[in-house]
Amino acid sequence: MKKATIIVQFEQEKLRALEFYISRKDSTLEAELDDFMGKLYEKYVPTQTREYIESMADRDERPPRQQRPRPVRSIRPASAGDTSGTGAEN
Repeated sequence: MKKATIIVQFEQEKLRALEFYISRKDSTLEAELDDFMGKLYEKYVPTQTREYIESMADRDERPPRQQRPRPVRSIRPASAGDTSGTGAEN
């Protein structure tokens, strides 16, 4: 699925402290926010809607089906009485 960008304002000193302590737990702010967004999504989006969105994403990620090549039709030479040049009889 395509990703969207979310911009959130947060106090700078609090952000520095948060990033410092998250890094001590061998994580990142991005990973924690991604996990939190997933939990919000599951909490508020109904199951049927989530299943529909996931099925659409699965369909979009599949490679396109290969189309069978069309058979090449041979062109019949124009008959002596044919003036249209298409080879079809009038």
